Amino acid sequence: MEMKSSKVLDKLRAGEVVSCTKINLSDSIAVELAGMSGFDCAWLDLEHIPNDYSAIGKQILAAKSQNMDVMVRVSRGGYSDYIKPLELDATGIMVPHIMSLEDAKKVVGMTRFHPIGRRPVDGGNADGAYCNVDFVEYLKQANERRFVMVQIEDPEPLDELEAIAALDGIDVIFFGPGDFSHGIGAPGQWDHPELVRARELVAKVAVKHGKFAGTVGSAANMDSLIEMGYRFISVGADVVGLGQYFSGITSAFSKRKQENSKSIYGDK
Repeated sequence: MEMKSSKVLDKLRAGEVVSCTKINLSDSIAVELAGMSGFDCAWLDLEHIPNDYSAIGKQILAAKSQNMDVMVRVSRGGYSDYIKPLELDATGIMVPHIMSLEDAKKVVGMTRFHPIGRRPVDGGNADGAYCNVDFVEYLKQANERRFVMVQIEDPEPLDELEAIAALDGIDVIFFGPGDFSHGIGAPGQWDHPELVRARELVAKVAVKHGKFAGTVGSAANMDSLIEMGYRFISVGADVVGLGQYFSGITSAFSKRKQENSKSIYGDK
């Protein structure tokens, strides 16, 4: 028996662009719908969203039913915080706010097996098919078929970005514009020169060192991101879509009520 392959890694290694969307709801149906819609990857969250591992596990199963990968952004902490999503069989993890080369080295050490790191071993979970994957093969396949993504979303690590990107064990360098704008004292200024430079730099350095560049995007700027070198692009979120959907309904409802009131009482 083998670990399942990663749709994200297979597409990235083939030179293709990967689509991802963020799921804030702690519900497997939202993940299943994203997979039905054709996304390659669902982004689940343990950094900002009050999820628990039981909910994450069910969402991973929903993603598997639609042949979609799951990437879990972990909480910053110890090794258990990083490897539990992987043991639930998430296809990858995202580690937020990498602040230095030393920080990145620690992440690699905790999340990769020998000979790259010293991730603690337990093959008795979903990723190891509950001890049905050979021990040595489990270590090898976990290193090859699961991805580790690090977020560059602060100005501090830029001076060591080359060395971070050169580390074995990191697959994707992900630029986070929201926190970066906050970190440079220009919150929400997406065209700020420092932010524009950092976005371009992350893609350039990632490609230079044989890594994949990731970021958030939209239909409006997707072409420019791909031209920069980005291949993992997260677009939209369930809560944004639901908010727009409900706002559209209530807006139409309010408009209809006003029109009906005028027809009944006259335009006074």
